[in-house]
Amino acid sequence: MNAEPNDASANFAHAVAALVGRPVGSGKASVAPDPVNQPMIRHWAAAFEDANPVYTDPEFAAGTRFGGIVAPPLMLQTWTMATPMITGIAERGGAPVPSEGISPMTVFDEAGFVGTLASNSEFEIMRYLRIGETISATTIIESVSEQKKTRIGPGHFVTWVTTYVDDSGETVGLQRFRILKFKPEGVPS
Repeated sequence: MNAEPNDASANFAHAVAALVGRPVGSGKASVAPDPVNQPMIRHWAAAFEDANPVYTDPEFAAGTRFGGIVAPPLMLQTWTMATPMITGIAERGGAPVPSEGISPMTVFDEAGFVGTLASNSEFEIMRYLRIGETISATTIIESVSEQKKTRIGPGHFVTWVTTYVDDSGETVGLQRFRILKFKPEGVPS
C-alpha cells in the first residue's frame, strides 16, 4: 500500500477540510410546520410510555416550576421535521424530502466513501419548549475526523450540529449527529 499522498487524496483532504462550518442543505433555517402542541406531545409521551404528568396533565403542570404543559426535551428534533414524501424517495437516495443545495456528503461519495452508518446523536437542552412556540433549526458540519480503520472499512466520522431557536432567536437546544462515511470492505474504490 502506497502511503505517499497523491493529487486525488490531497484534493479530497482539501474538500473535506472545506466542509467544516459549512451549512447542510440550503443553509436557510428549517421552520417547524406546526407550533409546539398538546396532541403531538401526548402521542410522543404515549409512544415512549413516558408518564411524566408535566407533559400531559394541565392541572399538575400548572403547579410545577414550568407553570404549564411543556414538551419532552428530546422532542426537539421532531418539531422541525418535514412531512415525508414517498414519491421519488428512491431517486433521492432514500431521503424523505427533496434537499435544497448540494449535499456536503457528495464529497465522500465521490471519493468512494459511499457507506453511511449512523453513529450517535447528542442533545444539549437549554430549556423546555412550551405549547404555542414555533422553533426553527439550522445545521452546519461541525467536524470531520481523520480517516479511521473500522471493521466495515476505512472511513471518516462526520459530525453536524443543529441549532434550534425560538421565535425570538433564543437558542433552546443543540443536537450533534454523527455518522461514519466509509468505503465498504471488498468494494473497489
